[in-house]
Formats: sequence, C-alpha cells, structure tokens
Amino acid sequence: MPALAVLTHVFHPLTFLRLILITGSVFACSASPALAQARLEGRVVDPQGRPVAGATVVVTGLTSAPVAVRTDASGHFAFTTLTEGRYDLTVSAPGLAGDARAVMAGPSALAIAIALRVSAISEALVVSASQIDQPLSRSADSVTVISGADLEARQLTSLGAALSTIPGFTVARSGGPGTLTSIFPRGGESDFTLVLVDGIRANAFGGGIDLSQVPIADIDRIEVVRGPQSALYGADAIGGVVHVITRHGGEPSAQALVETGSRATRRAQASTTGTSAGFRWQAGGDYAEDNGFTGTAPASGEQVGNDDARQRQGWTGLGWRAARGTDIQGTFRYVDTDRGAPGPYGSDPAQRFSGVDRISRGTTQRRAVGLRALHPWNGPSSRVRQRVDLDVADYDLNFQSPFGRSESETRRVHARVQTDAALGAGFGVSGGVEWLSEGARSSFIRANEAIVPVDRRIIGTFGEARWNGAERLSLQAGLRVEHITREGFIVNGFADDSLVSVNPKVAVAWVVSPALPGSGAGAWTRLRASAGTGIRPPDVFEIAFTDNPALKPERSRSIEVGVTQALAGGAVHLDAAGFFNRYDDLIISVGSLRDVSRYRTDNVSNARARGAEVGAAWQGRHGLTVRAAYGFLDTEIRAIDNTAQAPSPYQVGDALLRRPRHSGSLLVGWTAQRPSLFVSMERRGATLDAEPAFGPSGGLYQNPGRTVVDAGGGFRVVRGVEIYARLMNLLDHDYEEVLGFPAPGRTAFAGVRVASRR
Repeated sequence: MPALAVLTHVFHPLTFLRLILITGSVFACSASPALAQARLEGRVVDPQGRPVAGATVVVTGLTSAPVAVRTDASGHFAFTTLTEGRYDLTVSAPGLAGDARAVMAGPSALAIAIALRVSAISEALVVSASQIDQPLSRSADSVTVISGADLEARQLTSLGAALSTIPGFTVARSGGPGTLTSIFPRGGESDFTLVLVDGIRANAFGGGIDLSQVPIADIDRIEVVRGPQSALYGADAIGGVVHVITRHGGEPSAQALVETGSRATRRAQASTTGTSAGFRWQAGGDYAEDNGFTGTAPASGEQVGNDDARQRQGWTGLGWRAARGTDIQGTFRYVDTDRGAPGPYGSDPAQRFSGVDRISRGTTQRRAVGLRALHPWNGPSSRVRQRVDLDVADYDLNFQSPFGRSESETRRVHARVQTDAALGAGFGVSGGVEWLSEGARSSFIRANEAIVPVDRRIIGTFGEARWNGAERLSLQAGLRVEHITREGFIVNGFADDSLVSVNPKVAVAWVVSPALPGSGAGAWTRLRASAGTGIRPPDVFEIAFTDNPALKPERSRSIEVGVTQALAGGAVHLDAAGFFNRYDDLIISVGSLRDVSRYRTDNVSNARARGAEVGAAWQGRHGLTVRAAYGFLDTEIRAIDNTAQAPSPYQVGDALLRRPRHSGSLLVGWTAQRPSLFVSMERRGATLDAEPAFGPSGGLYQNPGRTVVDAGGGFRVVRGVEIYARLMNLLDHDYEEVLGFPAPGRTAFAGVRVASRR
C-alpha cells in the first residue's frame, strides 16, 4: 500500500478518534483517585525584597488548564480552588521574571516566597506553538509574545501597529486608521497568516485577513509564531500564526479610557473581568472614530473627502472552573466598522489618477461565538485530559461604489476534539480530530444572474509528540492529515472536488551552556531548529473565477535555525534566526473565460524567500527598557512550471511586492512609580510595488523606504487614574506603506485611563 494511503487510513478521523479514546481510557483507569481541596498562596518580591503588586502568578496541573491570579499591593497571592497534586508555577511582572518551579498543593495552606529578578523577557505560557500550553523558554519555534502591558505602554490601538516591529513580518497599511492592512510573513503572501482571537479564526474564506478589522481592546497578550504551522492548525497557517488572547478572570476589576486627538479622533472603552466562586467573566465595549485625511490630494491638489472611519465592538464571556480542573469557557464578540474609500490619491507614477472617490464606502459586521471545555479525566494530576472546542463565525462585507453595491459573506462552523496524555516524565502526546465547514457568498460571483455559493469542508486528523529530556533537550514532532472537500457548482457543472493533504512539522531545542533558562545564572545559550510545511486552499474568487475544478492548495516548505543568548542573569537577551521558505503551487490567472469565470487560474507559479532576523533586549534596574530588531529578507519570483518565464508583468528573479529587503526597529521605554515614557523608531527599506490604479498590470515601481518615529508617555495622577499622550510620526515624514496611499503625517493624541486595580 502506498505511504500516503497508509497515513490516510491510520489518521482517518474515526479510526484516530477511537485510538484517542482507547488511550485515554487506559490512562484514566490508572489515574489517581479523587483528591481533597487544597490551597496555595505566597508572596512575590523584587530583587530588593520589596513587594511586587500586579505580578501574574500561573499554576498548571499535569493536564489541567492554567489558572492565573495577580498579586495584591503587598505582593500576596492565593489559589483557593485547587485540589491536591503537583503543579508548575510561573511568575512574571513587567521587567521581572521568576524561575519556573514545581510545587505540591496539599490540604494545608502552602506559603511560597518568590524573589523575582530583572529580565528582558518574561516567562509566559504559550498556547499557539504546540497542541498544549508550554513555557516560552521551551518553544523551539520563533515566538514573540506582546503583553497587554506592552500595548498600554506604547499606547497601541491596532493589531497592525503591534505587529510592525516583529522581525520577519511586514505590515502594509493602505492609508490611515481603518484602511486595509495586510501582513506578509517572512516573504509569504498577505493571506498566509492565520489570525485567531481567543482561538476563533478571524480570516475570511481562503485566508484573507484585514488587520484593521481585528481590534485589540482589553488584550492579555498577542502570541506570534513565525513559520508554517499547518501541522497544528491546518489550512491558512502556511506562513505563521497570530493569536490575540483577551483578558478574562483574575481578581474582579474594571477599567475605562477616553481619548481624543488629531483628525477629530474620539475613542472610548470600558471593560470588566473577574472571578468569583469558580465563575469568571469578561465584558466590554469599544468605540472609535476618525475623520481621516481632509487635505488636498498630492496627485491632483483637489480636496480629499470620504476618508473617515468608525469602529464599534462589544464582547462578553463567561467561564467556570471546578476544583478538579474541569474548565468551561464561552465567548461572544461583535465588530462593526464603517470606512470611506477615497482611492489612491497619493503617488501617481503612471499619471492615471482619475480623481478622489467621494462615494465608495465599506461596512463590515463580524460575529463570533465560541465554547471551549477542558476536562482532566481524573483531577488536575491526571495523566489524560480531554478538550472540546466549538465556534461559529459570520463575516459580512458591504461595499458601495460608483458602479453600484456589492455584498460578500464568510460563514464558518468549527469543531475540535483533542486528547492530551502525559506518558511519562517529560514525554507527552496529543491527538484529535478537527472539522471545519466554511462557505462564501458574493454578489460578484454569479451565473445567469444567480449568486453561486462556494462551500468547503475540511476534516483534519492530527497527532503530536513532545519530549523534554533532562530539561536541556526538547523535541516536538507533529503530523496533520487533512481531507479537503469543495462542493460542486450546480450552475456551471463543477463536480465535488476533494484531496488529501499531509503536513508534518519537527522542532528541536538544546541548551548547550551549563546553565538553564530561568536558572538565574549569568548566561545561557539555547539552539533551536525546525522544519515544516503549510497549505492554503484557494479563496472564493480563485475557485469561482476559474474553469479549473481541480485547483489545489498553495504550499510552503520551511527550514529554520536559531540561537538565543542570555546574559547578566537574563537582563540581556540576544536572539537570531535564519530561514528558507519555498512556495509552490501559487495560484495565478492564466487567461480569460466565460460564464461564471472571469479568468482561468492554475497552480503554476513559484517563489522563494530567505532571510535572517536579529533581536536584542535589555532590561535595566530602574525601569529602563531597550529593544531592537533587524530583518533581512531576500525574495525571488521563480519561473512558472515547465517554462522559463515568470507570471506577467514580472521577470524571473524579481522581488515579491511590498517586501522590504531591510527593516528594523528600536524601542526605548522607561517606567517609574508614576511617570512613563517611550520612544520608538521603525525603518523600512525600499520595496517593489504596483501601479496604484491598475495594480501589477499597470506596471511595477519602486516605493522609497521610510523612517517613522513615535513618542509618548503617561503619568499616574492618583492610584487607578493615569493621563497619557503620544505623538505619531513625530518628524512628520511623508511616506506611503502602499504606493498611492499616503500615511498620516504628524498626529497627536491624549487620553485618560481609569482602572480599579492599578
């Protein structure tokens, strides 16, 4: 039997689910009996022995979900809903970190004294780089965690701005706030990054994502994993994963802010989170509006209008955790946006500017409901846990233009069943089945005046094994087999189409120095390497605008090596990584067609990207932080299959659009008891870009590089009340992240933030 057929049989959803349940039953039978309730408490102090208020303390059972609390003004913390057993405990605070440790919770209260040390990188449990939560220091991938405290310190209000300093990620915004914002991961396409919000996909059908449609209000952290992750997440995670995780639970608290500034900007936000009697909640809302650019168009000198933007969102969640580790969480999120589209009124290299568009506007509504349940089969010290996820999402886009009104929709239902088992010291496995049903509708996709629906189902069967040998060597290997089925088009005679895709991933990390991460030693060195593949099934237009019913997913293959060096007990972190990506079966149009199709598309294009990422971070003892990053990226368009030519209008060897060869950032921050300041600088080199009005078919042009400096600060007036201000594009440089769409000039903002537990 061929190897692929064997894999398909072994990883068939029903077969594999039976294996999961059988394995779980075996471990459940051997699990420990019911345990009594336990209490765990302690006190956290800084290097000078002073109490640390607001530190995050997290405990994780062998298979139970993490539980987090924050220290009070005296540095005290307490867990009161645990059962007897072994737990892993981690502590972090801005600029400080504690050594991860194992603790035993028993019937009597166990008091723990924890002394933090100055650290440039805080330890955190990362949920996006593996099938289970793992400490950041054990991840073999290139992972960056942006904390909610970091977002507040830099006064960031958009996901694009938060990701713009991540090495290897290029963010391109088509104008001011609320405009289309794309992300290119390590030279990949703008639909190669899977974006999750509390585990729910935010991408449209086929992977497209507009970062301006993903608000970041009330965020706990943003996890960024670079490199293909389809072995974990399947479709659309071909170039990387961005996971936005909101605040929930903890000590009851409430916070609010109001802000105003240039371009008649107004913003208001309020939220609350907390835990009581085992129940936790989250709820909030956010409103923002911006008049946009109202000056004269550089392309013609006429007045610009219709550049305003408005965004509203609301969210709520309710969770419950039993003493034995069972954890249930439900969430609901709604986002509503309205944005004018004046068109490309900036650079006009081909002299084709036809005037400012005063009519076009786009509105979106996004709704998502999610439910997650995690159950250790026999308490938090059980060797087996079960996880079930279910979510439903619906994204609607309406666009009014001078040519009429168009509508499009993505709807998605997703379910996942996963079993995790700890087979021994340092060795664990996970496996499960994931089902995804998604459909798209668009008024552009018609045949005989009838809308042609596009529907697809994906059933993925996955497995992962993890081994941490003596805490110095860690290995992770995963495999995912996906059965992708696209329903036929009755209108134009397309039959059902299906294929099987196999995506592996392997990663290894090795601590080569005598000291270990988190040991508090003066220095340690960690090497890492990973390799994997990714897929992106065609989007709705690629499917519908073609007579090629066998259109295949786009694919990537990636190899990465990296090294992390810690100095001065962790106060200095140096990180470097090199990568090589190959993109095959890229979809391009190859000719005009009739009926439902406008173009014939095929998997014949190829490209590659290689580069290096370097980062450095230093945390001083008096609240001073310095972070720097540099990225080198070399991309190349390769010949179409079986030819010596590149897709028109490109030439073989051309760089991919909007990917700078050189980019970098520098961030300096200072936080004291009351005041705080930050200065950031971003540099992006020149890029190859397309003619603004007609795209690549209108010609290719160079977009000059740019340097942008932002600065701001805050002052805590009294406990719980902070005033803040910032200047964006401080030097008032004229630039365009996307050719033809001017970025905002110097702008100023000010606001006040109120919180009940600050």
